[in-house]
Amino acid sequence: MTPAEPALHVPHANGGARGAASDGGGPAALGPRIEAMMGALRGTFEAGRTRPLAWRLAQLDGIRRLLVEREGEVLDALAADLGKSRFEGTITEVAYTLAEVDHLAKKLASWLRPERVPMSLLAQPGKSYVVREPLGVVLVMSAWNYPIMLALIPLAGAVAAGNAAVVKPSEVAPHTSRLLAARLPEYLDPGAVRVWEGGVPETTALLAERFDHIFYTGNGHVGRVVMTAAARHLTPVTLELGGKSPAIVDATADLTIAARRIAWSKFTNAGQTCVAPDYVLAEASIKPALLAKLGEELLAFYGPDPEKSPDFGRIVNARHHRRLAGLLGSGKVVHGGQLDEAARYIAPTIVDEPAPDSPLMSDEIFGPILPVLGVPSVDDAIRFINRRDKPLALYVFSSDAAAQQAVVARTSSGAVTINHGFLHMSVPGLPFGGVGPSGMGAYHGKRTLDTFSHQKAVLQKGTAIDPPLPYPPFSETKLRWLRRLL
Repeated sequence: MTPAEPALHVPHANGGARGAASDGGGPAALGPRIEAMMGALRGTFEAGRTRPLAWRLAQLDGIRRLLVEREGEVLDALAADLGKSRFEGTITEVAYTLAEVDHLAKKLASWLRPERVPMSLLAQPGKSYVVREPLGVVLVMSAWNYPIMLALIPLAGAVAAGNAAVVKPSEVAPHTSRLLAARLPEYLDPGAVRVWEGGVPETTALLAERFDHIFYTGNGHVGRVVMTAAARHLTPVTLELGGKSPAIVDATADLTIAARRIAWSKFTNAGQTCVAPDYVLAEASIKPALLAKLGEELLAFYGPDPEKSPDFGRIVNARHHRRLAGLLGSGKVVHGGQLDEAARYIAPTIVDEPAPDSPLMSDEIFGPILPVLGVPSVDDAIRFINRRDKPLALYVFSSDAAAQQAVVARTSSGAVTINHGFLHMSVPGLPFGGVGPSGMGAYHGKRTLDTFSHQKAVLQKGTAIDPPLPYPPFSETKLRWLRRLL
């Protein structure tokens, strides 16, 4: 989901961490604060305060009111952290999160009803059903690229499921982190929802605690650290990671539409989106025309000088700017390429034919650089993709139904979108999540509730009838009957 930040450390069994230090004396010195917070949260949960439907709906309403009443503050924080325009911040963070929260609130009562399941012959008469119960105290670790949406949508699922929660915002987006720390206690139950700010030492110390579920959005390196820490307590995890999401464009595609939709989904948030097309595989016969169309769309989007466009964002910090600048060593820049580290600016950039083994084609880019490679056919594009890690998303632009279905059937990815960009994220009924190195577990819509719930099996029997078949002493007659019933 995001490139690696400074390394976290796997906590020791005693709650400390290797090599971690902070002004407060390292993660061990943070222990009393964490213990007090976790004790309060567990007390709230064990008292049953988070279980009633009314409490859950009140927390969802609190998230909604925060976004509506503090929208200006939210947009200011996003602009300070990422240079997001108010339009982009509104659509991709505020409105998008509101839609998910409203969907949860509307459906929650029906989703929480026990689900009847058919009885086996052996268990009849009686009834079987599934009930959803909260897990306990959960941890939501969000990423910096969409710091409001990636914190609040999982949090909405956590409280809708009846859990207490700790939210750990990314320190790489400090303005948004401070906003969440200041405002969430005003709108949500502070006895059940806490914000834990900080960097590597604070996060390392937090991961030493026992949670009932950890939901992490970020990069694979930290994902491994999270999973290792969770394993000590056998804590289940959801990992929303990322990778290199490809886009295939074949000779039957509408190139104007393909270029416009690829450019939109790639350069939104200055390319700092986990499901942005990371590279394009275009059939060689149409690649020159596609490159030209991409340039035309970027000119239409951002004008001749994107640095002056109010609609184009900035790289989150200088370290990531230097990382991205270092990727521009392979292939030919055919559009953009301008850099300004002081302004955290990288122009929307298109690179033609970088080496397949170059860092540009090996590392997740997570910035406004789009490599385009030519391939002889869709079959070759599929083989290229299948030789690499399974991506979070895959895009195919084609008017050929057989080609579309070949990509769906013969590749593995978190999602496939045909003839558009990351619109699949806007459909609450579709699961959002990766596969293999791109992630583990899924959320959005009902699946967010499922992620933060235990689905408990319940079988209820009466006592008026108690057939002797399953009880000793056994006989061949009983065995014959049981075979029929099983």
